[in-house]
Amino acid sequence: MSDRPPKGIVVVKIGGSTLGSNDTTLKDLVALQRDGVKLIVVHGGGSVISQWMEKQGTIPRFVRGLRVTDSQSLEIVAAVLTGLVNKQLVASLIALGGKAMGLSGVDGALLKARVADEELGYVGEVTGVNPEVLLQSLEGGYIPMVAPVGIHRVDDSPYSGSMLNINGDTVAGELAYAIGAERLIFLTDVNGVMDGSGRVIRRLSVRSARPLLASGVVKGGMIPKLEACLRALDRVPVTEIIDGRQPGVLMHCFRGVPTGTQIISRHDISQLEFGSHT
Repeated sequence: MSDRPPKGIVVVKIGGSTLGSNDTTLKDLVALQRDGVKLIVVHGGGSVISQWMEKQGTIPRFVRGLRVTDSQSLEIVAAVLTGLVNKQLVASLIALGGKAMGLSGVDGALLKARVADEELGYVGEVTGVNPEVLLQSLEGGYIPMVAPVGIHRVDDSPYSGSMLNINGDTVAGELAYAIGAERLIFLTDVNGVMDGSGRVIRRLSVRSARPLLASGVVKGGMIPKLEACLRALDRVPVTEIIDGRQPGVLMHCFRGVPTGTQIISRHDISQLEFGSHT
């Protein structure tokens, strides 16, 4: 295998909340694969984790919007993300005629991480990416479906070598950055990045995106998505945040049909377009 990643890799982040009754994301992924697009997919599963925690009599706890993951919760997180959710998605892609392979950030030491905030427990911040297993999957004609669980780097901490729960949006950004992807796309459950008046911002540059984060205009789950886009844009030409609930939206994105918010590394601010999502 060549040491250089194949050209034209696209990283797509999908979340369980976007896979509704009208969703065509999985069909779109299979169609794009058939068209020769090299895809890496990162998935979430927070709502399913919360459901299983409640079944086990554990109440999900959050600090500053981030899930606290103690040792008991970690077992549920790993089982749900790398098992139930990951394998259901892989099975669905195969049933639709695609070629897919389920992975987690632990496999092949794909995602190395560290505990950045002990108040959150076994929650990781990515410190390194080993993309070899992804590139081998792509070379074999598969869509690697990645569960956002990583492994703590070996050090003197009590977490050394442990599995860690990692934010899926962050993982998508780190993978796109590490392989120098052609594109990073987030499928979410809103129309895109909103301005202070609640209108979708069609295009953003790095220079105009940072003030939105600093001022608090961007809130909640959109924060890690936009931060991941900014991280990836050091090596990725284009990132996009689109509404995955809309049928065919991923195909529209590839065909150049305006949808959601596009964030690029350089752009003339005077040409940025604002307006409601249509």
